[in-house]
Amino acid sequence: MKIGLQFAMPAEFHALPGAKELEAFETVSGVPFYEAAPGIIACAGGVSKVNAAMAAEILCLKYGVDMIVNAGVAGCLTELPTGSLVVAEDFVQHDVDTSAIGDPVGLVSTVNRVSFPTWKPERCVELLAALGRKAALGRVATGDWFAVRSDRAIFIRDTFHPLLTEMEGGAIAQVCLRNDVPFMALKSVSDCVLGDHNIYFDFPKAMKDMNEAVMDF
Repeated sequence: MKIGLQFAMPAEFHALPGAKELEAFETVSGVPFYEAAPGIIACAGGVSKVNAAMAAEILCLKYGVDMIVNAGVAGCLTELPTGSLVVAEDFVQHDVDTSAIGDPVGLVSTVNRVSFPTWKPERCVELLAALGRKAALGRVATGDWFAVRSDRAIFIRDTFHPLLTEMEGGAIAQVCLRNDVPFMALKSVSDCVLGDHNIYFDFPKAMKDMNEAVMDF
């Protein structure tokens, strides 16, 4: 089985065990690809939906991966502590809105759906637990917007009811759906968007902990 392991930022990828010494075996459309382990092709595709979708499409079509795993940080719209691990149950895209012509908010045209599924999310939580890794399960909202405490964040929470919000996973989920490639995502809570204080966690430590969980999984 060949797995694509997709991050957004190079700092997230380089936090993988042993990744600082890795050299890319190929660069495609500006995206470097690495062999993170036998059968695992990793990349940092870039921040935001277009970058994420492009990298995911390369993993599907050029490298023929059997599954894509998206790992990275996300802001929390509930009460999860910073550093918590979350397995994505499904994804929505909060910045898609054609409601002016009668569509539901978040409906993505062409595929004509709001929710994008992940691969056996309950089973993923069980497998992580068996490895000694506790993870929550919930929806993730994706959009080209860095989340801060605001009316926009409240709108996303009240409209889509996600645990987390971030900038890439929903695009990867859409690419995987159209290519019939299973997709899962493991996120680490970076901050509580709607809390009294946006207290960010120790990014290097959090990424190290999350990447160890990803590689165990």
